[in-house]
Amino acid sequence: MNIADVRACFPGLRQQTFLDAACVSLMPVQAEEAMRRLGQDLLRCPARDASAHHIALDRSAPPARQEIARLIGARPDDIALIESTTQGLQAVAAAVPLRRGDKVLVGATEFLGLAVPWIGRQAQEGFQIATVPCPDGRLRIDDFARAADATTRLILLSSVQWSTGYRADLAAFAEFARARDIVLVVDAIQHVGAMPLEVEQTPVDFVVAGGHKWLNAPVGRGFLYVHPRMVERLTPPAWGYLNIAEPPEGWAEYFGTPTIPAVRDYDFVGTARRFEVGGTANYPGNVGLAASVKLINALGRTTIETHILQLTDLLFDRLRAAGATVVSVPEPAARSGIVSFTLGDGVERDRQCLQQLLDRRILVSQRYTAGIGGLRVSIHFFNSAEDVERLTTAVREVKAKS
Repeated sequence: MNIADVRACFPGLRQQTFLDAACVSLMPVQAEEAMRRLGQDLLRCPARDASAHHIALDRSAPPARQEIARLIGARPDDIALIESTTQGLQAVAAAVPLRRGDKVLVGATEFLGLAVPWIGRQAQEGFQIATVPCPDGRLRIDDFARAADATTRLILLSSVQWSTGYRADLAAFAEFARARDIVLVVDAIQHVGAMPLEVEQTPVDFVVAGGHKWLNAPVGRGFLYVHPRMVERLTPPAWGYLNIAEPPEGWAEYFGTPTIPAVRDYDFVGTARRFEVGGTANYPGNVGLAASVKLINALGRTTIETHILQLTDLLFDRLRAAGATVVSVPEPAARSGIVSFTLGDGVERDRQCLQQLLDRRILVSQRYTAGIGGLRVSIHFFNSAEDVERLTTAVREVKAKS
């Protein structure tokens, strides 16, 4: 599989120009086929009995963990499967202890969902959430360093900003946090699948990402990376029965033993799995996520990044030629698959432009945080130069009518 051939895996590209992976991406046929195969098993129970069927369903999780681990340079044991970015952030918020007077730092241009799991706990636990200014939408380590003090315990960071695509210097944030023993929580939902993220090179404490954006996975499945030191240091506040280390004889025999009590001392897993819900899981999500990420791994992170940056180079040039103003930063190291622009005639005029693009089945979004943003274009590996030309030709025509 290569970039030139991969469009055939995305039937959602037919009869429309899809440039909105940052909202909800398209799913490849590989994921749909994997879910269909699982659906046939759910229809028929092909195992000897329902107990064996359930155990087989639970085995859908390891391939997803393995593919995610390969994608970010981690170990499968470092990966927990989660429902969404929000659920992963909630698990981290519940596990990381904060005391009265502690400080949490978050950038001013962040997506609101990043901080919400902590906002609800702030008054009860007595810690403070401090907003760090982000001039021009850039999250710089120097600004966070100035805001940090001896009470700072946690930094919440989206590695790619949702409204502009600004890609933070994750290595610098990781180095700063580790030197001061500050827990670094990274929301990478707008990052992984498009731009490389290597946790060995940037040793962050947590990486969380839903799978329905740049991983092209079905909604309702994503991952939480937990650094081994956090697994050792923290105790999640709750477990489900599937967080228990599986009995040597297997669950079917264990449940068939009359003498087992409901309340007893259990041995829980010593991996990132302890951050999972630990109950009956999203099995269709498991197989869909594994298939989608397997396709990304087959293409290769460097190949995908190169393709996306080439197309965003083209997009920058064509938008400017069309008379639009590009909001996103031009530096390749700070770019991602997201490019935001404006016609320069106000928010309402941009909203009208969005509607005219949608009328032509050119799918983009309009997004702002703290006054920064515009019309947001998402360039993924399945996009082409023709997609860029179709968008920018339409923008030029809309602009000419204003």
